[in-house]
Amino acid sequence: MGLHDVMLNELRDLYSAESQLVKALPKLAKAAENDELKQAFSDHLEETRGHVDRLKQVFTILEEKPTGKHCNGMEGLIEEGNEAIDEEEEGDAYDVGLIGGAVRVEHYEIAGYTAVIAMARGLGQEEVAGLLDETLTEENAAREKLEGKAEDLIAAAAESESSDGEEDESGKEAEEPKQTLHLKSTKR
Repeated sequence: MGLHDVMLNELRDLYSAESQLVKALPKLAKAAENDELKQAFSDHLEETRGHVDRLKQVFTILEEKPTGKHCNGMEGLIEEGNEAIDEEEEGDAYDVGLIGGAVRVEHYEIAGYTAVIAMARGLGQEEVAGLLDETLTEENAAREKLEGKAEDLIAAAAESESSDGEEDESGKEAEEPKQTLHLKSTKR
């Protein structure tokens, strides 16, 4: 098996992964509580459909079929996302859990596209590499958008929890620890 065959296997894996995501993203969009996050998942669904179409173009260029490979990695990541949907968290913390699963998916895809682009370039398949690079750019942008949204939601969830005045075991409200800044003197 040569590099061309390895690249085809990786492309088929990505095609399977993207196809699985087309089916999974609507469930994430529906589950998200935050409206901006719902929209981000819906927007990425449209991009993902474009990724599937772009991969079909790649297979046409290579005169190959995109079928024959199931991406077990994406299946596992989607299952983890389903577990996050079933969590009993609420509000911002719940959405942060959804984002965590989605960011893992993006990292998985970014790794796959980065590798296959390198193979395509190594084989002199610049048109293929160019198409795949468009997808890689979109995957990176989706990751950045999700990470930015996560930062906002984490801050909101942390503020909400700290202002709730958590109770200790005795049922009394726990006091906030006093923060003291200790500076070591540099004078002698």
